[in-house]
Amino acid sequence: MKTIEFLLERCILLSRWLLVPLYLALIAILILFAIKAYQEVIHLFAIIATITETDLVLAALALVDLALVANLLVMVVLSSYETFVSNLDVREGQEKPSWLGKIDAATIKIKLAVAIVAISSIHLLKAFMTTPPQDGDQPLWNNQLFWLVIIHMTFALSALLMAVIDRIAFAPHRNH
Repeated sequence: MKTIEFLLERCILLSRWLLVPLYLALIAILILFAIKAYQEVIHLFAIIATITETDLVLAALALVDLALVANLLVMVVLSSYETFVSNLDVREGQEKPSWLGKIDAATIKIKLAVAIVAISSIHLLKAFMTTPPQDGDQPLWNNQLFWLVIIHMTFALSALLMAVIDRIAFAPHRNH
């Protein structure tokens, strides 16, 4: 009976390595984000003579959006791997982010929620900037903008509530 229990516990412990393909897939997506960012910049240089200021701001926001998601991917991959799979073996002279090893699963969730709010803010600003001017008879708010604001406020409120709950329930138990 002890042998079965040992094998079962060993199998459960080793199952954490099933997360690694997910992290590799996120790294592949990170590579695609880098390629997309280069494409955006090359496209901007190609049309720089004809681009409007609004289009340039929108392009900058698109790159900021890519950077936010890319930062989020790096944070999730590194901290999740170290939290759930194995400690990262950093050799002498290699750089290790100062935050690595200090982020737990709850903190990752809060950072994810805040990043989603930031990304939603960028998309909402893009929607406002690209909404065509309204005639005097039409209301300023169209149905799509209304729902984008509602969704954004839902994200913001959810992130705030997660942070408050984390602070109340878990912050006293952390070693900082």
